[in-house]
Amino acid sequence: MLVCLLRASRGIGLELVKQLLESPNNLVIAACRTPEKAVALNALKSSAKGSLHVIRLEVTDFDSVRAVPQAIAPILGEHGLDYLINNAGIARQDTPLTLDPEVFLETLRTNTVGPALLTQVCIPFLDKGKEKKVLNISSTLGSIAKADLFEHLRSGGAASYSISKSALNMLTYKLKLERPDLIVITLCPGWVKTDLGGENAVLEAKESIAGIIKVITSATATDSGKYLSYTGEAIPW
Repeated sequence: MLVCLLRASRGIGLELVKQLLESPNNLVIAACRTPEKAVALNALKSSAKGSLHVIRLEVTDFDSVRAVPQAIAPILGEHGLDYLINNAGIARQDTPLTLDPEVFLETLRTNTVGPALLTQVCIPFLDKGKEKKVLNISSTLGSIAKADLFEHLRSGGAASYSISKSALNMLTYKLKLERPDLIVITLCPGWVKTDLGGENAVLEAKESIAGIIKVITSATATDSGKYLSYTGEAIPW
């Protein structure tokens, strides 16, 4: 399994790398803003059974994203990329009437546009891969059908984040239509105990990531374009 993972220095990205490296068959390319400062990520190399390569990437800097092929080509050699996991995410507690336009744009760049561009530049490597799978980490907060599921959402809360994840969901489905030969999934990891999830989160990262890995590795062509939870259950759009 050859995996390229976006934003892996902390949170669910770090746990994903940790679990993927438990197999000697896995080669993981983990991306982060400042590799030399990613202490926890680099520390995984000493105990890893698989291979870990850390590259520099700032997802909101589009020139940085466009430089990814140059960084991963020497690592992959003649091999392709089996999995691309887009897991960048930032969130703000705003509403439609209180959101800051600059923050809104930054959220879209991070959560939607950056992953879209990274997928574009990685397509040649996915075309050479065996699995050809793209996983976009979304959220139940991106579901219009569940927009009032939580109390703080009923007054329009988490607007920028929710809108960006709804857009990511549509991006997933549009890619599925454009490239039916790929397996493209948008997935909610659950409310995970990370910096992004906050202190009230209920799910341990270890449990969430184990579910995510099971879902994406077992996904088939019939799953492409689906909106799923880390348990494999379908989420309404």
